[in-house]
Amino acid sequence: MNGGWAMIPLALLSLAGIYIFVERYLTLKKAAKNPEGFNDRIKSMVLAGDINGAKMLCAQTNTPVSRMISKGITRIGHPLKNIETSIENQGKIEISRLEKNLAALATVAGAAPMLGFLGTVTGMIAAFIAIAQAEGSVSPKLLSSGIYQAMVTTAAGLIIGLPAYVGYNYLVSKIDSIVHSMEYSSIEFLDLLQEPQL
Repeated sequence: MNGGWAMIPLALLSLAGIYIFVERYLTLKKAAKNPEGFNDRIKSMVLAGDINGAKMLCAQTNTPVSRMISKGITRIGHPLKNIETSIENQGKIEISRLEKNLAALATVAGAAPMLGFLGTVTGMIAAFIAIAQAEGSVSPKLLSSGIYQAMVTTAAGLIIGLPAYVGYNYLVSKIDSIVHSMEYSSIEFLDLLQEPQL
């Protein structure tokens, strides 16, 4: 608390950043887990005409990829363009779910250092006010509290902001990987519907 008032919002930002990162990390880890051979099983079921079995497999899997494929399976029999549109729309919904709270983590990464610098400025102002009010010689002890506050808030802001920034970029890369997998699966499914057997 020697860092002054700025340490309270910095502590809140720190807790928010940790919570958002852990929650998103666990969500993305779960979303990235597509069972081995899922696409192959869907393909064989659709080719065999077992549409209900394919729907059940998608419902049991419960990942962004399976929800997209499930949306496409429910549209089988409609024009291919309609199927493609429904898969794309579901894909947008899934991406929006994956990116939930990511902007808040980016805000933590940007706001924490700025808040730290604001604490630095107020600390230096306090130090200069103390100098102005002092009569006679200025002792180092008089300056130390303001400078101490200034340095602590700067360090705290950077200590919170840097991990939040790294965490944000890590989560973005995980989302990109999941989106790539979603695109690959949807293209594979649409190609399957255009095969001569159907």
